[in-house]
Amino acid sequence: MRRPMLECHDEEKISAFLSLAPTGFLGLADGHEPYVVPLNFVWWNGAIYVHGAEEGRKMEMLKRNARVCFTVSENFGTMVHPVPAKTDTGYMSVMVFGEASIVSDLEEATAAMQQLLNKYVPGYFSLPLSKHHVESYRSSLGSRTVVIKITPHAMTAKEKPLKEERVFYKGRKAADDAGKI
Repeated sequence: MRRPMLECHDEEKISAFLSLAPTGFLGLADGHEPYVVPLNFVWWNGAIYVHGAEEGRKMEMLKRNARVCFTVSENFGTMVHPVPAKTDTGYMSVMVFGEASIVSDLEEATAAMQQLLNKYVPGYFSLPLSKHHVESYRSSLGSRTVVIKITPHAMTAKEKPLKEERVFYKGRKAADDAGKI
């Protein structure tokens, strides 16, 4: 990491961030062509779980190269400064480097899908997801849904906390901050 002073080593903070962040980006490589897909995900049991169609570009690429990078980043706001080069962003980001595999165990796949439902629509369903639903569901195009597990080999996290007194808001001017920041 080029700026080690921004590195976050707090595993609880990283885990909480991954548990709450809404969108992650799955980075795949196929020869000389990179491919990045935004996805809903869940951080559960020390792994990233996503789901998708059994067919398509993502699955073809994963079959050829299961090594992936999964990135999650959240922008918490822009921090102003009268010196333009010191204007900054409050953020946190995590990069997970690992191996992607299709979850073949129906019990694990169902539990991972339940975790996704718990994250994105908590309390919406009165009954837990059934194994039968996971096993038999087909998309409108007829494709089976698969659950993909990303097992981390390495993980990095960076953060720059948001300084509330520096948060930009519409109408705020550098002249207002001169000599204050």
